Amino acid sequence: MTMSKSADKAYSIIRKAVLDGYFAPGDHLKEEPLVELCGVSRTPVREAIKKLASENYVVMRPHLGGHVTNWSPREINDIFKLRALTEGLAARRAATLITDDQIEILKTQHKVINNMLENNAKFNVDTFIAANKIFHDTILDATKSEVIKQSVSRLVSPPIVYQTAKNYTPMDLQRSNAHHLELIEALEAHNGDWCDAIMQTHILTACQRVNVATQEK
Repeated sequence: MTMSKSADKAYSIIRKAVLDGYFAPGDHLKEEPLVELCGVSRTPVREAIKKLASENYVVMRPHLGGHVTNWSPREINDIFKLRALTEGLAARRAATLITDDQIEILKTQHKVINNMLENNAKFNVDTFIAANKIFHDTILDATKSEVIKQSVSRLVSPPIVYQTAKNYTPMDLQRSNAHHLELIEALEAHNGDWCDAIMQTHILTACQRVNVATQEK
């Protein structure tokens, strides 16, 4: 989705406000306050809201406009369980089709995360999320299946991914990247059963972290 510079600016500001909790789940995103917050006109704000809706940050309600998406704990669990099954299938398919170049991309992203974890003072959640996305997207690309890619895309919700990463403890982060390393080993072995099992464990472990964080609030 190509947007103007003003719309990009509005998108970045509103997205950050949602992720930082300035706008709470369920809040109505009214145009006038957003225009003032972002320092742009109504048209860029509308473009930004549309993009945020396409990424599940916002839900559009008929005649009511955009509201910050508000998932129940049960819905979040369902999303993770469906992701585990679908991405497990993706990893199984990738095991037979992945290229050496794609394996190298996975190793590079594992190293990016590992280097950050070796120096906690430099850990950055946005860098982690970016590397994690490239890692998972590379596995999806290796499936050569648009059906699988689109199915996973509908289930991967950036706000949930961001909040999950923010709630990770150092041990959670180490475990997550250890799963990435084992996925690389399984893919190099072209073992579909192993790939499926590790990917499902990886996704469901993230789900458990979300459940724990929810209980702690």
